[in-house]
Amino acid sequence: MSDTLIASLVELIRRTSTILPADVVRAVEAAKGTEESGTNAAYALDVIGCNIGLAKDKSQPLCQDTGSILFYVHTPVGYDQIAFEEAAIAAVKQATAKGYLRQNSVDSITGANTGDNVGPGFPDMHFHQWRRDEVEVVLMLKGGGCENVGATYTLPNPKLGGRDLKGVENAILDCVLNAQGQGCGPGILGVGIGGDRVSGMACAKSQLLRALDDTNIDPVLAELEATVVRKANQSGIGPMGFGGKTTLLGCKVGKLNRVPASYFVSISYMCWAFRRQGVVLGADAGITRWLY
Repeated sequence: MSDTLIASLVELIRRTSTILPADVVRAVEAAKGTEESGTNAAYALDVIGCNIGLAKDKSQPLCQDTGSILFYVHTPVGYDQIAFEEAAIAAVKQATAKGYLRQNSVDSITGANTGDNVGPGFPDMHFHQWRRDEVEVVLMLKGGGCENVGATYTLPNPKLGGRDLKGVENAILDCVLNAQGQGCGPGILGVGIGGDRVSGMACAKSQLLRALDDTNIDPVLAELEATVVRKANQSGIGPMGFGGKTTLLGCKVGKLNRVPASYFVSISYMCWAFRRQGVVLGADAGITRWLY
């Protein structure tokens, strides 16, 4: 197990937990300009802005719930993924001991806390091979509050509509409406259309790895993303459910093929503390580039 790799992953965890990515900071700052001075919405966004600054300056977690730990790793063909996972586990233990991660992993039956954020499914590893000669690692820390308000819908639905884009749009907006600012809004949505109950939600979460200011390469999905954000921000729910014009900071949509019998719309809700960061590792496992 490479000490350099472990050190690189500890630094990735520290930065992900304590420094909000630039694209998310820009979105929060832009949202401030839309809310009326003196309103609860403006106050909520000001507090969020102070939180962002303090966490970065003090190198302390943005939120006390440092969340589920999800690694998305692209490796060259032949790369030792077992060794990488061992290094990731060691890095998670070190980062927890240093306070970058809260002791946040418990046994689902007994409730016993492992104390080091390691156990079945913790951390959650997603490996993909590619034909490049570099390793890319993206880390997402997803809090429980926002995870609780995600949802999977089955179309057709008598309230929401049929197996078409309108039905999909209504399902997404229904998820936002049901959240009512819970999950620490303003939120960011990752959406997976199709697949099965597992692959659809995995697709939804992977959409959250996209930059907030990108444009979907599929023009139909790009229009859907923009429509959802526009309509959600007209709902009046606002930051933390306090009212206002900023219910969502973004919506990212992907699609998978499905079997004819099923039509799922999977929605992964992310809080304003949108903790994801990535690195490219060099031949010595040192960090050569930050991704966000």
